[in-house]
Amino acid sequence: MSGPVRPDYHRRMPAVRRIKIIATGLALVLLAVELWYGAPSLASALAHLRTPNWSLLGLAVLADLGSMSLFARMQRRLLRAAGTLVPIQRAVALAYAAHSLSVTLPGGPVFSTAFNFSQMRRFGATSAVASWAVAVSGLLSTGTLILIGAVGGVLTRGGHGWLALAGDVVVAIGLAVCLRTFVQHPNWLLWLCGKVLTGFARVTGRSAERGTRLVSGAVEQLSVIRMSTRDLRVAMGFAAGNWLLDAVCFGLCCLAAGAQGLSVAQIFVAYTAGMAAASVPLVPGGLGVVDGALTLGLVAGGTPIDDAVAGVILYRLISLVLVIGVGWVLWALLRRPREALSEIAE
Repeated sequence: MSGPVRPDYHRRMPAVRRIKIIATGLALVLLAVELWYGAPSLASALAHLRTPNWSLLGLAVLADLGSMSLFARMQRRLLRAAGTLVPIQRAVALAYAAHSLSVTLPGGPVFSTAFNFSQMRRFGATSAVASWAVAVSGLLSTGTLILIGAVGGVLTRGGHGWLALAGDVVVAIGLAVCLRTFVQHPNWLLWLCGKVLTGFARVTGRSAERGTRLVSGAVEQLSVIRMSTRDLRVAMGFAAGNWLLDAVCFGLCCLAAGAQGLSVAQIFVAYTAGMAAASVPLVPGGLGVVDGALTLGLVAGGTPIDDAVAGVILYRLISLVLVIGVGWVLWALLRRPREALSEIAE
């Protein structure tokens, strides 16, 4: 026999529903404002677009879908190393949904990280493991993008960029070694955090006991992670493949728009410039900012302005409109009860 229902229960549930309804309404209004804000720029740029090569455009779509799939596989591999098995369909759905939140909403990376964390917890990961997977996937993505940009810079400048490339490689290897060390020896992480907490306690005059207990609990959860060298290599390969396929999509869009004489180095340099601009979420979707960086990168390499604008439009229609549209649909499904998740997995 169930106990009496607390009187504040029924008051709290309608409040939660109201908050969800308000949040959903604000998101829809925001999307409408973004479409209205970006429509004039898009209409003006479309005037430069000639009839594209539909075969190349179809390949570009496949490349970008493959890019999103590889990002999902990277996160899935990290969770697998921590003992959490996730069906590939759910991992892909999460990748699309989190990407849409990150790109579309103001302060999107914060919402995306929180959504990633909550969904990984639903997949069965502990709080520490979910936080670890989100953090490591971000480090791997950032590190591989830096390396791709450095390689593009070396190819563009000849031998003058080898020093920068060597520096980027050293930084990436250092991050990988630190990651492996703390995963294999979690007690080292406990010792390091303990030193930091002790120093903080001395400065503030507070006790470090509670913080040490929290760190000990997190380290105990992280101790289940068995990330082998092969797991790390595969995850890094997925992270690099995610960027490379997206860059291939960008290059194919430029070719489909009629751009001639594009080199691989020019595509990589323009692409990394655009992604660097996208990493600073000043405007939802990077409207105007990312487009400008991509266009300037192409024009600086000798591409005519009309061809550059047309190529960027095609790329953004795929990477922004198509991918984000799919992501919002999957976000709605992921927020439904568990039977919706089973539909995705089937």
